[in-house]
Amino acid sequence: TMHPFMAPLGVPCQAPAWGYVAAIDLFTNKVVWKRKNGTTRDSTPIPIGMPVGVPSMGGSIVTAGGVGFLSGTLDQYLRAYDVNDGKELWKARLPAGGQATPMTYTGKDGKQYVLIVAGGHGSLGTTMGDYIIAYKLRD
Repeated sequence: TMHPFMAPLGVPCQAPAWGYVAAIDLFTNKVVWKRKNGTTRDSTPIPIGMPVGVPSMGGSIVTAGGVGFLSGTLDQYLRAYDVNDGKELWKARLPAGGQATPMTYTGKDGKQYVLIVAGGHGSLGTTMGDYIIAYKLRD
């Protein structure tokens, strides 16, 4: 089984930040913005969420309205970012690790939803579970 190399306090062995979300201009190959993604909330014996950016496992999606959704962080949140400036717009705590790529769909009511599978990941040490959670997006 593969595990990340962690210090005794449960954090990676190199200096933070340990995880980013970023936007790249594909024409110029320049970083448009870069933000630390995630906290140490569930990674250390002291449950304080230091916003240092944490390792993650999972992809992201972007809506037509310019909102990027991703989970996969060690602190078990689904987050929404403005793709223009990287501002965190929203987050929701998941009952288990969200080490998956979010999905989006239009419901029978004509509204757009974001769905995440929160099943955890043993090698990352996130809470294991068996959840499928959907959030309705604002108009």
